[in-house]
Amino acid sequence: MPKTAVISARIDPDLKREAEEVFRELGLTATQAITLFYKQVELERGLPFAVRVPNDATVEALEQSRTRQDLESFNTLDDLFEDLGI
Repeated sequence: MPKTAVISARIDPDLKREAEEVFRELGLTATQAITLFYKQVELERGLPFAVRVPNDATVEALEQSRTRQDLESFNTLDDLFEDLGI
């Protein structure tokens, strides 16, 4: 079946640029990524990921990570695992 359907959407230019950068890293065009998304919606009979409103603790943790607040860093993977008790 020929691909003749057209999708048109307005999206924030920065979001578009950043998403397409990820697609390029994955070896995908935007068209391929959109087709992949649509195929997953078809297979799952819904969105292929959970859509939830984050609670206050999650919102705070996300903001802290964006601003790099109270983040620990480790020199090696072993140091990280030791801190985690693994």
